[in-house]
Amino acid sequence: MTIPESIRVGIVTKEWPPAVYGGAGVHVVQLTEALRTSSNVTVDVHCFGGARTDGAFGYETPAEFKEANPAIAALATDLAIADQLSSVDLVHSHTWYANMAGHSASLLHGIPHIVSAHSLEPLRPWKAEQLGGGYKISSWAEKTAYESAAAVIAVSDGMRADVLKAYPKIEPSKVVTIRNGVDTEKFTPNTDTAVLKEFGITGRYAIFVGRITRQKGLAHLLRAWRNVPEDFGLVLAAGSPDEPGIGAEVADLIAELQKTRKNIWWIKEMLPHEKLTAALTHADLFLCPSVYEPLGIVNLEAMACQTAVLASRVGGIPEVVDHGVTGELVDYSEGDISGFEESLTSSITRLMSQPELLTQYGIAGRKRAIAEFGWEAVAARTIELYRFVIQSFANQR
Repeated sequence: MTIPESIRVGIVTKEWPPAVYGGAGVHVVQLTEALRTSSNVTVDVHCFGGARTDGAFGYETPAEFKEANPAIAALATDLAIADQLSSVDLVHSHTWYANMAGHSASLLHGIPHIVSAHSLEPLRPWKAEQLGGGYKISSWAEKTAYESAAAVIAVSDGMRADVLKAYPKIEPSKVVTIRNGVDTEKFTPNTDTAVLKEFGITGRYAIFVGRITRQKGLAHLLRAWRNVPEDFGLVLAAGSPDEPGIGAEVADLIAELQKTRKNIWWIKEMLPHEKLTAALTHADLFLCPSVYEPLGIVNLEAMACQTAVLASRVGGIPEVVDHGVTGELVDYSEGDISGFEESLTSSITRLMSQPELLTQYGIAGRKRAIAEFGWEAVAARTIELYRFVIQSFANQR
């Protein structure tokens, strides 16, 4: 069978504007934009959250399941989506929330399903705090979809290794690394000072941007900051706690710091794009203390804004942050949390005391983001995989 020149792809995602709150959502939006620049690829987006006016197909959770456990609600929504995917040549799902839509559509309509691995449920046991028994369901959904998929896209080599370790039944040749990209025209140095005035941010500061979840390591950063010199400020663009426990812990730690320091700013709402790039640009240092991170788009966004990065040496982060060139890495060990926090303290203190070095790291970071993480190359590699999978799937039937 010869694959037609033009192909139609159905992308399934929980996150779609305006409801984009994490790296996976950013990835889906920017990948879709990049794919649509190809005249031979039509992309239909099927997303959670109800009807959209931007051309995406939005789905409400069926009324009977709106009060159900989030995992059950996700599966119910997935089934509604799967039923509507008969017209595509291939379905590409993102995160466990959407994986069952792709898997079910593959079975129902006889089309190949590709999964993008942004994170793995077996490596996020703290999700049980958020989902309760639903965590077992989300884990089952992910495992089933991954092991049945025609291909799995890993967003880093580190993630590829994690996929094969977590799901050894998957044929290694089916797991392909295509790293995340960053739009270096949208994420570019922005010297507008309005965001600083709006939130009363003064002086030199480091910045954290991310959801309040155990994965992102914010509590570790806040405990480490207790021993950072008071001259250095900290901006926390952090909201949407996964569950009440981590939300309360982070709030208490921030309140503790704010009792003795006037230069701790907590921005709880999601910053609009222009304000985010300005906050990143004016920061001396971007902080990513994650305990688990398949790649870490936020690091790429900071680098594209020409800001130095200090991050954990976990997952795919070392594939993004070139230690000693675009920033620095701190070792993380689950068995030595105090050592991790002490290393954060010492690294932050040392780097914030060397503004010239941070400037060098920032310049090198933007150059690296442009040279190695452009979306044009990511889209081209993804389309190449689409065509290969469609051809292979057709040959097997």
